[in-house]
Amino acid sequence: MKYIIDKQKGKAYLQIYELIKKDIVNGVYPYNTKLMSKRLLAEETGVSVITVEHAYSLLYDEGYIDTRERSGYFVCYNADSTFVAPAKASTAPSIHTHTAEHNGDFPFSLYAKTIRRVLSNYGEDIFNSSDGSGSIELKTAIRDYLKRSRGIEVKTEQIVIGAGSEYLYGLIVQMLGKNRIYALEDPSYQKIGQVYRANGVKALFLPLLNDGISSEHLQKTPATVLHITPYRSYPSRITASASKKNEYIRWARKDNRIIVEDDFESEFTLLKKAEETVFSMSGGKNVIYVNTFSKTVSPSVRAAYMLLPEDMVEIYQKNVGFYSCSVPYFNQLILAEFISGGDFERHINRVRRKRRRNQ
Repeated sequence: MKYIIDKQKGKAYLQIYELIKKDIVNGVYPYNTKLMSKRLLAEETGVSVITVEHAYSLLYDEGYIDTRERSGYFVCYNADSTFVAPAKASTAPSIHTHTAEHNGDFPFSLYAKTIRRVLSNYGEDIFNSSDGSGSIELKTAIRDYLKRSRGIEVKTEQIVIGAGSEYLYGLIVQMLGKNRIYALEDPSYQKIGQVYRANGVKALFLPLLNDGISSEHLQKTPATVLHITPYRSYPSRITASASKKNEYIRWARKDNRIIVEDDFESEFTLLKKAEETVFSMSGGKNVIYVNTFSKTVSPSVRAAYMLLPEDMVEIYQKNVGFYSCSVPYFNQLILAEFISGGDFERHINRVRRKRRRNQ
């Protein structure tokens, strides 16, 4: 397979990663196929062996390929059947609680300047209220950030701002209705189940194996909503591989099922690229994506957002669109300015580099 690398189109290792990943997903390299050696691929593409090694490392970390001693790299992504990938040791730093704490690496001085800039630019307008789903300023900033940094493309109409993930879980229940059964990971962050039960829905727990939720239990569950934390689920720290994420997507395509993807803390991945989300892998179909600023900025901000599938925006507006936004307009303007000015991404990248050095 001849791969063409254009050094004018970005980093070569990311291009190689994307090209091979595409061929794996499309079946050009079926499950258990041996990939080209690093040396041969480097010669073919005109890059260094180290560049190919970086690309293979990303594919390995995300569960597309595996290594065999003295044999090379083999495809472990399986799009057609349930599959348990080999367990990989987590390189995450030890974390004792899911609850976000103040991040000592957070650039307080920059955030303070952002607050002063918003006060100067908006004046008394900070006392206004925003649209019920959030201010257009913050939703636009999030939309643009997700596109350039996470590979997620959505419209502002698909974004809903709320005062924390737990608040958004409640909105999801009210939007989808209480007659559905919800399935959660076992073990999982305790508050997730508490919030669902407090909102009057039945919550079942499906056991986690080394790659994600047990395939056997997933196929048998009567649930029609699946809440997952594919990036280092708490407290197990298990990360779902690409094969498992694909299995979740296939599950959701049947019988009007929905996935709630809780992407807590994934910005601080140790990989040199953003983590793949189930939302982006599915093309935004049947997946509600939830993320929060409590870990990346501060728990005191009390702001989170969810991305709705396009065909769910009307349902949201009909069932819960009457609510006022639970995050003050001033706070939204500060976050919007912090994100759109680039300080948020620079902060994320600094923390990721520091964690990679300390791993």
